Amino acid sequence: MTVTLVVILAVILLAVGLFVFRAIPGVRAYLDFRGRRLVTCPETSNTAAVQVDSGQAAAGAFLSEPTLRLKECSRWPERQGCGQECLQQIEADPEKCLVWNIVAKWYEGKVCVFCRKPIRPLSHMEHAPALLGREFRTIEWKDVRPEELPAIFSTHQPVCWDCHVAETFRRKHPELVVDRRPDPKRILL
Repeated sequence: MTVTLVVILAVILLAVGLFVFRAIPGVRAYLDFRGRRLVTCPETSNTAAVQVDSGQAAAGAFLSEPTLRLKECSRWPERQGCGQECLQQIEADPEKCLVWNIVAKWYEGKVCVFCRKPIRPLSHMEHAPALLGREFRTIEWKDVRPEELPAIFSTHQPVCWDCHVAETFRRKHPELVVDRRPDPKRILL
């Protein structure tokens, strides 16, 4: 091997090592700041749903220039020129304001209002639980605008996926549903 080839290999290995060393904070920033979040808007003191530009946050972390900017906000386009002071809440605790975590915490330890089975922990691989409103209509929590979730949680009750499907079918196709009273002879003790 010639000296030139050894130097070239050393420079390439050093560049790859430096890239990997700088990429780790970038990937961590991307993973930390992706997803919808609920914050209290400093201007109105109301709940707002925001999404951080996680790609820009990752690039900033890669270049050692931490920069957080909003990608979306439920108050836009009316207030798009705001100072984005709500980002301080996200910087303080990125996990606490993540919508997924807020919903998971609300369902934690709750039971289905229909079948009384415990609501299983939220998972991206399984069906999501639903909510039962005052008008006795079930809806999936994913169908609710994120900024409305805190108010919805105070007025709705938890429903498991199975009961949500059954109640939706009952509502949409009442002609196909037969309700039977419990027969004591059929009940297993």
